[in-house]
Order: sequence, then C-alpha cells, then structure tokens
Amino acid sequence: MLDVFKLIGALGLVFISFGILIKERSKQDLLYILGGICLEIYSVHINDRIFMILQLFFTLSALYDFLKIRPRH
Repeated sequence: MLDVFKLIGALGLVFISFGILIKERSKQDLLYILGGICLEIYSVHINDRIFMILQLFFTLSALYDFLKIRPRH
C-alpha cells in the first residue's frame, strides 16, 4: 500500500530540487517553501524532532527571503 506521507516527503524533495534549477528568485523561494512544508509534514509524521526543527528553520528562511524580495507598493 502507498504511504501518503512518504509521497508527501518525496514531493517536497522534488519541489526543492526544481527550486535549485530555476533561476527566477521568487519562483525559487516558492518552491523552497512548498518543499519545506511537505518535508515538515513528513518529519512530523516520522516524529523526528531534529528534522522538524531544521525543516521549520529552512521553510521560515525561504518565506522570509520571498517576502523580503517582493516589491512593496
């Protein structure tokens, strides 16, 4: 049977990998955020506290970078 949480974790890694390949900064950050959220869900599922903390830090860093580079009106 397919483990949905493993699929979510794998999808997170795919998002982050595509984020590395894309050169447009805002799209890159969005992929990092999506990937980080997916990997955070997976780390909560496997109850890995260190991975949870590191993924939260990664995701929040990408979110900060995304918000920082957006033009303000």
